[in-house]
Amino acid sequence: MFTHTERILWHELCGRRLAGLKFRRQYPVGPYIVDFFCAEKKLVIEIDGDSHVDDLEREAIRTEWLENQGFRVMRFTNREVNKLMTSVLDVIKE
Repeated sequence: MFTHTERILWHELCGRRLAGLKFRRQYPVGPYIVDFFCAEKKLVIEIDGDSHVDDLEREAIRTEWLENQGFRVMRFTNREVNKLMTSVLDVIKE
């Protein structure tokens, strides 16, 4: 299920709108379902909402596993996506 913030970011990523890159949403990678995935860049994007504060250890394990598989993991907060979208998109494009 998509959060409001995930929908906002998806609108910017879908249809190859960002630098011609193809993103998938709620995509299975190993034992995890990631928020957004770009196979071309081996990039995982996660949106950390309020519930993630309580799950820091679990998220660290998840990030470590993904990175050990060769994926680059980017995490953004709800606030960053909602208030600083241009900056978020610039970071993703790098």
